[in-house]
Amino acid sequence: MGNILTEKKRLFNSLSNKKVDRPPCICPGGMMNMVTKDLIDQLGVEFSEAHHNPNLMADLAELVYKEKCFENYGVPFCMTIESEAFGAKVKFGNNSIEPHVTQYNIDSVADYKSLPKVDYAKKRFAVVLKAIEILKGKETDIPIIGNITGPISTASSIMEPVDFYKELRKKNKLAHEYLEVVTDSLIEFALLQIKAGADVIAISDPSGTGEILGPKFFDEFAVKYINKIIDAVQSEGVPVIVHICGQMKNVYGKVKKLRSEVLSFDSIVNIKEAINNLPNHYIMGNISTYALEFGEKEKIQELTKHCLKQEVDIVSPACGLGMNSPLENIQTILQTVKGGVKNAASEN
Repeated sequence: MGNILTEKKRLFNSLSNKKVDRPPCICPGGMMNMVTKDLIDQLGVEFSEAHHNPNLMADLAELVYKEKCFENYGVPFCMTIESEAFGAKVKFGNNSIEPHVTQYNIDSVADYKSLPKVDYAKKRFAVVLKAIEILKGKETDIPIIGNITGPISTASSIMEPVDFYKELRKKNKLAHEYLEVVTDSLIEFALLQIKAGADVIAISDPSGTGEILGPKFFDEFAVKYINKIIDAVQSEGVPVIVHICGQMKNVYGKVKKLRSEVLSFDSIVNIKEAINNLPNHYIMGNISTYALEFGEKEKIQELTKHCLKQEVDIVSPACGLGMNSPLENIQTILQTVKGGVKNAASEN
């Protein structure tokens, strides 16, 4: 029968062009949060508390695996940690609502020098790092994925997004200076997660799409600063997943420049098209999170088998899960991946 691959070995083999028995099935965390109301209620905790308590954060990440949803641990469960550290105000929601920014800290990219100095030993940075240490201490063969919010999404969560996008052109030099400060902070957080025990770093930049920025600014700002993070992480021997929302048709040429091992896309992106346009990357995705929350189990099976037919390298939801997504729907992805490889091949 041969050696059975552990979850970590399967993922790492998938990232290094080595033989695997089937694609890994993961959901990284961060913006691509995999914790839902069903899981939170099962553990009997308040989701708002899990963002401040490393033990609860680790427990929820572990429950995702134990309930056979995905083959990884992933923390944190939101994309507000970095912007909050730069002075944005955050509301932590409840068991059905994720944290979100409620108040910005600066009015212009020109104000970046007034941003507070980030202290990684305090606040929610410390919670995430401790949660990773707890998960690492379990000494399992389950990959731990650490997460950071991408530079464009972080920068546009510290100030009004519309103003930020306008100032990329109107105050171009200052915008670059602002992004340098933000990016350096993200790199520090990523490296600390690696030190704590993260096996992979995922960067999600949903506000840095080609549709919002246009090809020129996508290249000038999104690609440039994401690559700066990638280079720093890879210098530690750790692979990187990058998630970009939106349609890719107009920016495939720019996306090619991203130096991450893996690229993850929204459900509107055709996986076969992405594979053909990005031959030097592993492609992850991209099961509709709308279907996962509102669809039937049979639809999830169909979408998962389609991903397998398209020969996606890693099976994953296309974005963060809706908090009210039924547990059965989420579990169906992994069930189908484990049993559907032969079926998918036979239907070609």
